Amino acid sequence: MKVTFNYGFRTYSGKLDNMVYGSYRHGNLCLGRKFVYPVLTANNHEKGSIIKNLATVFHAASVGYIADLKTYCQRNGKENVAPDALIPSAFSMFLKLMWAWYESDPTHVDLEVVQISDIIALDADVRTLARAVNAGFLPYISTSADLTNDIQ
Repeated sequence: MKVTFNYGFRTYSGKLDNMVYGSYRHGNLCLGRKFVYPVLTANNHEKGSIIKNLATVFHAASVGYIADLKTYCQRNGKENVAPDALIPSAFSMFLKLMWAWYESDPTHVDLEVVQISDIIALDADVRTLARAVNAGFLPYISTSADLTNDIQ
């Protein structure tokens, strides 16, 4: 439904009092609807447990590996990201890396239970960021050869 506000407010975007508002046409139109909580599916629970496990792996990684991830994000931001776009965080790049690794070998990689010891035992290319970039798990940057800190 079209919404009109008092006190000089033309439009609003967000959730307030069980309503969701959206601003359209450069702030000239505001639409509102009743907020309905989405139904969670089995896929939501599966992805949630995967992300929870990958967060545990990320926090258990070595300090040097995390520093390399942050360095990679800065360099990737300069080379591959549009100037006005946000630079991805180290954790989001780690998630991208792990999903790319999973897609390369879904029969041997289970992101719901993977641990650092599994990565070391498989000698996976995600052990170092230099190997991950060379394997194509992360976007190519010209200065990735020095990102050699191991995940353990």
